[in-house]
Amino acid sequence: MNLSNLRAPKNATEKRKRVGRGMGSGMGKTSTRGHKGQRSRTGSRMIRGFEGGQMPLHRRMPKRGFTNIFRKEYNIVSLDKLATLGESTITPDVLRKAGLTKAKLPLKILGDGELTIALTVSAHKFSKSAQEKIVKAGGKIEVLQ
Repeated sequence: MNLSNLRAPKNATEKRKRVGRGMGSGMGKTSTRGHKGQRSRTGSRMIRGFEGGQMPLHRRMPKRGFTNIFRKEYNIVSLDKLATLGESTITPDVLRKAGLTKAKLPLKILGDGELTIALTVSAHKFSKSAQEKIVKAGGKIEVLQ
């Protein structure tokens, strides 16, 4: 490569399209809008998804179910993950530092896996099986608000 065969990248030197600047520009008269019709008019703006009066696709599709606006999301952690931490007292902060939970959502403990060591677990919610397994292993449960 040398100075004699340097060139600008493709499309780097294209001029801006100047619309409605006379017939010599190639974009005079109708200014690339075609003849008549809704889209040729000034101030014309169709709603997103407009299909010329035909029923739009998003309205033709069937609707299913509903969205519960009061839904509460939880960080979910199972018992077998708690046993691998090597801590005797488990709180949401401990789990966040260990990388088991991400967002600052309430914590729910599920009863997947077995628990052999006694743990003191603080969380916002517990499944019934998780409660039974923690108490059976000699641990304690603290429900946070």
